[in-house]
Amino acid sequence: MGDHRIFVAGHGGLVGRAIVRALEKRKGSGDKIDIVTRTRAETDLSDADAVHAFFQETKPTHVVLAAAKVGGIKANSDSPVEFLLENLKIQNNVLETAHSFGVRKVLFLGSSCIYPKLAPQPIKEDSLLTGPLEPTNEAYAIAKIAGVKLCDAYRREYGDDFISAMPTNLYGPWDNFDPETSHALPGMIYKFHHAKKTGAKSVTLWGTGNPRREWLHVDDAAEACLILLEKFSEPAPINIGVGEDRTIKELSELVRHVVGFKGEIEWDTTRPDGTPRKLLDVSRMRSLGWTPKIDIEHGIADVYDWFTENSDYARVG
Repeated sequence: MGDHRIFVAGHGGLVGRAIVRALEKRKGSGDKIDIVTRTRAETDLSDADAVHAFFQETKPTHVVLAAAKVGGIKANSDSPVEFLLENLKIQNNVLETAHSFGVRKVLFLGSSCIYPKLAPQPIKEDSLLTGPLEPTNEAYAIAKIAGVKLCDAYRREYGDDFISAMPTNLYGPWDNFDPETSHALPGMIYKFHHAKKTGAKSVTLWGTGNPRREWLHVDDAAEACLILLEKFSEPAPINIGVGEDRTIKELSELVRHVVGFKGEIEWDTTRPDGTPRKLLDVSRMRSLGWTPKIDIEHGIADVYDWFTENSDYARVG
């Protein structure tokens, strides 16, 4: 990647940690890369003055904006104000400051939830803003759409090389496994593991199990991000995904098998399903020479091993 000083915003999260791991591998292969990170306690990205002081001190040449307030259906439904305001503050502060300091390239990471709830499948990038959003994560999606549009505006008005990428559902080590705030896959891992340990006869999951989703290991997503930093410079988002999906019910059977839970799965159909299907068209990303390498069966097994070995972080019951 050459001689870069890369600020990974959100390095403590699922995606940020994976990007740091990928950059460390590049350093090991001889690339001159200085990786810059800060915890929230050190630099609060929602504080504009703190962000300016941080850029003044570190002078990054590149920024990967992976910092965000994230969560599953319940968390989004319970706290729409926080999901909208906090994400807007982080994005606006980092992008505005990156522009003012002349950062050479910014990669803004959004989410596939920015696309309309009933977008044609697989979802192409030009589906953005062509229909209503999924209500259960609307606040988060609107914030991320604003980030995409702000990147495009800086590119159009000032010629800044600001790009945006939309990953599909991600999973991996250092995910959030709290069943109250997590996404579906890590939440299942926690529930099935806890049920196995306690000898429960069944596990209850939200919805009908019928919605279809794709799942990408975060290490594959991180490799895609490095390719985008090297090769991609266009307006509008680019999708990062697998190109294949499965039902939540099929996913639950796979996770149950990996965890080794022998009980039944019950579905609480009073709970929302969310978007009926969300499969990304990843043809543009694949045209850059990237393809995911970690199949979901091995990926879930590796994540479960990590989960059981990191009980303090993962709050294993």
